[in-house]
Amino acid sequence: MPKVTIGDWVEEPEYVHPAIGARLAPYAHRAIGDAAGLTQFGVHLERLYPGAQSSLRHWHSHEDEMIYVLEGEVVLVEDGETALRAGDAAAWRAGDPVGHRLENRSDRPAVYLVAGTRAAHDVVSYPDDDLVTTRDGARRRYERADGSLIGER
Repeated sequence: MPKVTIGDWVEEPEYVHPAIGARLAPYAHRAIGDAAGLTQFGVHLERLYPGAQSSLRHWHSHEDEMIYVLEGEVVLVEDGETALRAGDAAAWRAGDPVGHRLENRSDRPAVYLVAGTRAAHDVVSYPDDDLVTTRDGARRRYERADGSLIGER
């Protein structure tokens, strides 16, 4: 198996969700799966800065997800809250309706490994934001929980 050369940290600016306008703070990532040419699952490192959250609380219909904390501390927000520190892991099976996100409430960055399925089709539900995103390849369809259309791209 060849050694994988992982690129430098990529700093991402504040993210504004295209359908609902929710804002997420800047973060950084390093792609590992892409660098290795993986096609069936993605792997990357994320650096979450103090005061930031990883995403809107969500769950996937067709994708497994897991994280493993390498440095620092984050709070896993599901229906309740759980502190995760270096050496802790959390995982979510595809189709299990447990909305989740990470928050960094500490005063230093946290770094964690993320691995997940690369499903061509997925439905992502955001229980706190009345949003359901259907992904079909590069296409996105944004709807309210009642099925009313918000938009497409």
